[in-house]
Amino acid sequence: MEALVIRLSQVDSAAEGAIRVVMFYDTLMRRRVDLPGLARASAGLAECVAGIRLHGTGRAVRFAPDGTAASAPPPPPSSTAPIILDEEEIGAVWLERAGATGPLDDMVLERLSIAVAAAVERYGPARTTMADPALVELVVSSDSEEAARARALRLLGFAAEVPVRVVAVRSRLPLDKIGALLCPARPVKAAPLGDVGVVLAASVDAARLPAGVRAGIGAAESPDRSWCQARTALRFTTVREPVVHYGELGALALLAEVPQGVSRDNADVAAIARLAGHPEDLETLDAYCATGSLRRAADLLHLHHSSVARRLEQIGKTLGIELTEPTGLLRVRLALTARRLLLDD
Repeated sequence: MEALVIRLSQVDSAAEGAIRVVMFYDTLMRRRVDLPGLARASAGLAECVAGIRLHGTGRAVRFAPDGTAASAPPPPPSSTAPIILDEEEIGAVWLERAGATGPLDDMVLERLSIAVAAAVERYGPARTTMADPALVELVVSSDSEEAARARALRLLGFAAEVPVRVVAVRSRLPLDKIGALLCPARPVKAAPLGDVGVVLAASVDAARLPAGVRAGIGAAESPDRSWCQARTALRFTTVREPVVHYGELGALALLAEVPQGVSRDNADVAAIARLAGHPEDLETLDAYCATGSLRRAADLLHLHHSSVARRLEQIGKTLGIELTEPTGLLRVRLALTARRLLLDD
């Protein structure tokens, strides 16, 4: 790198300077210099502070002419240029020159911008977890064109050949912590979209999630379809089952497609709704449906199995459903799930 350091003030003519600038950045690009290296080299070349900022990260990289990071608050730039990748503005580069701009400042910024775009395309942004919500929304939106989706994924740091898993999350924990837990060693990005957090990850380890986090995990290869599946799976989560994989829902996922009015008017769903004023009954019924066993339900509820049996007998009479029969148990399971989906809408 030291051999590349020249000073534009040392060249004899504008033409010679322009050639030097082009050769300078061509060499940096061949050597695949990263963003800090590009900013440092540019500052030495221009003999003033040079800066780079990507919209996707929001963080600025600034270096002084002596090769050290510029720590003082940045003044207004003396000249600036956009960073363009695939006809999209992804950031900006600038010089902070005190006094009049140099005759080759525009060319320096033009070549720096090209070099930064090439580096971003090669390496992607810095490894951070939180991402620009606009980029994440572009990835998961069903209205996005595939070319735009691919560009957004690249800007978020995902290689073209790496499949992306999509997770819908509700939690009081910060999204960056959840993303880091889900995918600690591979690329992961997170952003809030409305009242739901979305996590894009190269892999997902849901067993690492702490208590209190609810997550739905999509199964499709396409990020937009996987996001739709992840949101559906999130609706099926409960206190007892806080993480739901869409692929494991099977035919149950069809319940999410049932119109609200149809579900609300169903006799079994309406009967379950009438139990809302009796939380103990609902909890008993939910535990029994989750386990399919009196004794295991009793263990969950910390009650004697005979007490659970008496409760279920009374609940069955109230609902008009024989809970000990396989058909009755199936009806109640479906009704409980349908009511949960209604409350989630």
